[in-house]
Amino acid sequence: MSDHPILVTGAAGFIGFHVAGRLLEQGRRIVGIDNLNSYYDPALKEGRLDILRKHPRFRFVKADLADRAVTASLFAENRLSVVIHLAAQAGVRYSLQNPDAYVDSNLTAFANVLEGCRHAGCPHLLFASSSSVYGANTKLPFSVHDNVDHPVSLYAATKKSNELMAHAYSHLYRMPITGLRFFTVYGPWYRPDMALYRFADAIVGGQPIKLFNHGNMRRDFTYVDDIVEAVIRLIDHVPHGEANGAQDPGTSSAPWRIYNIGNNKPAELMSVVALLEKEFGRTAPKEMLPMQPGDVQATFADIDDLTREVGFRPSTSLEDGIHRFATWYCRYHQVG
Repeated sequence: MSDHPILVTGAAGFIGFHVAGRLLEQGRRIVGIDNLNSYYDPALKEGRLDILRKHPRFRFVKADLADRAVTASLFAENRLSVVIHLAAQAGVRYSLQNPDAYVDSNLTAFANVLEGCRHAGCPHLLFASSSSVYGANTKLPFSVHDNVDHPVSLYAATKKSNELMAHAYSHLYRMPITGLRFFTVYGPWYRPDMALYRFADAIVGGQPIKLFNHGNMRRDFTYVDDIVEAVIRLIDHVPHGEANGAQDPGTSSAPWRIYNIGNNKPAELMSVVALLEKEFGRTAPKEMLPMQPGDVQATFADIDDLTREVGFRPSTSLEDGIHRFATWYCRYHQVG
């Protein structure tokens, strides 16, 4: 195991915080970077950072990866063993309101990270993609071996673009790069803009829960510890390229791979609401609304490649995961 630090971008974010924490527990050195933007309450990000800063092997850099000079300096000043790029402007619906944020954070910043990795000779770059890239696909479960050429939101389009940009760099410079298509991640220290958090706020606050597509939605809810486990297993699973990869959307003759990281067990949205209501001991009125632009009715991850290659299987049931989230929520918000 190299003692050179691992760079975790978006370290104050939901997934970045959990990934950095697990790596620190394993004795790894972490350089965490985040711009601490105000897309949601920065106090939540500061709370995550307070936990990470307790580890002597963690160093935090507040910076914006969309700044080319700052990103170049970051890579020049640190000899990195691995880069885990989780920083992004998240959110499907927000991309309809503020597209510029997605161009800056998801396209420009990612180009700067690719350039940094290229010049630094980074041994392995892992980056966050999203289940949203499947867009208008209707074949379930979603497979990395299917074409994903019909995104239905700008957010999804930027994540698909990241995969293409990564492939180009991998092909041109033989850079080992792994893309991670995350499926509806949830858990403690969750993002307050996400559905489960909004549902919890509504239940606790006695407000109506807004259910789009009249609640007829299915999501492959994936507990954050399972996401982290998959990421950790993939760090040392460096792609080398496959002879027939050019014929397959999920692989390549370049050292580039894409994986789904999901629960492989989609849940009905109404059943998730019921679990939350049970945890909080109260029910909330329901406001049935039409499908939102950019949204999809169902997600379902095919994780066969991940299981076969690194032995990953999700281990947290939806009931356990919701319980852990609700327990954290009550503690964080001091709900009696």
